[in-house]
Formats: sequence, C-alpha cells, structure tokens
Amino acid sequence: MKNLFSRPWLRLALIGLGILIALVAMLVGIGLILAQHKADRRMHVAVAAIDVPDDDKSRARGRYLYESRGCADCHAADGGGRVFVDAGDVFLAGPDITGGGRSARYRSQDWVRAVRHGLAPGGRPLRVMPSEDYNRLTDVDLASIVAYVRSLPPRDGAAGELRLPLPARVLYGFGVLDDAADRIDHSLPPEAPVAEAASVAHGRYVAQLCVACHGPGFSGGKIPGAPPDWPASANLTPGEGGVMARYGDAQAFAKMMRGGKRPDGSAITVMPFEALAKMNDTDLEAMRLYLATLPARPAGSR
Repeated sequence: MKNLFSRPWLRLALIGLGILIALVAMLVGIGLILAQHKADRRMHVAVAAIDVPDDDKSRARGRYLYESRGCADCHAADGGGRVFVDAGDVFLAGPDITGGGRSARYRSQDWVRAVRHGLAPGGRPLRVMPSEDYNRLTDVDLASIVAYVRSLPPRDGAAGELRLPLPARVLYGFGVLDDAADRIDHSLPPEAPVAEAASVAHGRYVAQLCVACHGPGFSGGKIPGAPPDWPASANLTPGEGGVMARYGDAQAFAKMMRGGKRPDGSAITVMPFEALAKMNDTDLEAMRLYLATLPARPAGSR
C-alpha cells in the first residue's frame, strides 16, 4: 500500500481530487449565501390602493375566482393554509390568509403587491406565490377576491413553508432558478375589464392563469422551479406538437378540464384540476377559443 501511494501520478490524482472537492464545496457555500441574499432582497414596486367592496355580489364573484383560479389549492378552501407539495426533499405549504394569519393586517395595496407582484408588504419576494398567473387580474376581480378572503372566519393556520433540496437552493442562488417576482413585468398597468362572454377577448384574460406552467407563449416545457420529477407542461398552441387538437369542441375541452383525463382515458398529472373543475362554461369556452388563435410554437419554447 505504501508503494502504491508513493507513485507520483496517484499523488497528483489525489491532490486534484481534493482540490475539486474543495472547489465544489466552495461553490455550494457561495450559492447558499447568494440564495439567502436573494430570498431576503427587497424590491420596490409602486402600487395603488384598490377599493375593496362590501357586498354579497362582489364576495360571490371573489369566491368563484378564489376557488377556480387556484387560491384554494395552496391556501385551502377555508383560507387556513395547506400543504400542496410533499415530495420528499421538496415541501411546499401555503400560509393562512384569513384574519388569523399574517395577512390580517394587509391593506388593499399589500394585497395588490402580494397577488400581482409576488412581494410581501416590505418588498421581500414570496417565492411560492405564482403571481405571474395573477398579474393581469383587473382591479375589480382582485378586489372581489380580497373581499371574499376578508369574509372568511379566522383560522389558526400556519405560516407558509418552503423546503427545497440543496441543488435547487444553489441554483436559485446563482440565478439558474428564479421566483415569480423575477418573471413579472412590474411596470404593466392593471388589465382593463373585459365583458364575460364566450369570446377570444375574455379567453385571453382567463388564460393568464396558465402562464406560470405553460409559459407566456403557452407552448409549455419544463416548469420553472417545479420538482424534478414533474413532467413538462403541454404545448397549448395549434399545430404540430400541440395538444389542443384533441379537444375540438366545447364539450371535449370542458370534460378534460373538469375530469383530468385525455380522450383516451389516460390521466393528466400535475394540472390543478381541483380548481379548474370549478370554472364555469363561459370561462372554459372563452379560453378554448383564445388558445385556438395563438400562433403555433415549438413545444417547450415557453
């Protein structure tokens, strides 16, 4: 054994291996420091207060949006928070947003900052909040959601929790993975109201809830920040590689969105069907009409 380690090439190899391990350890350490710095950063976005109504019609609209746009998927039907991803080393839990949670003291502009921009009142990024889906909400719809949430009985739910594996945290630190606040154009004004109808214009508005997973061009691909075992999102644009040709009429599309299965009976995974199943016929048909107008894009080009 002594003779073995006395060979020059082996000594050099061991020295090289030691240097490599030290470099990797140093990069991991730097990545973790950068990740913490990035998570703790403060972003200043000027937002205006919105008028939150106090009437049954607005709260009913808010409840429909809360349940059909995915809010309940992360915060639970009662607003008390819930675990929505528990995949070993990936753990995500939405916080209590009722009067018993941290949002109890939110002013209307704090709700705007959190929902549209993915930022806490002080400007820290809300890393799990998919605000790119909600950035285009009109003032009326956002105010209706806030009115409904404020009407929920206070719960004694937990704060949100995010646990990611070491590689994901390092990649976040080096900017390979980002958060919703990085992906939003914070300078855009609120979306102008559109009449609720089975129309392309209304469909464009409804389809914004698909952006976080399917991309701004709706061509799908690997979902940013998703667990590594999640499949790529589908290409929703027309043409080769797109999936919408399977759903050529309103009935077929609605059946898939509410049942979570393809025409051949196979299950579609990851999609938030708990929320999508609650969408009304008008919203579903408008979305289908809008997606049919998109230019064809290669699958995965986001």
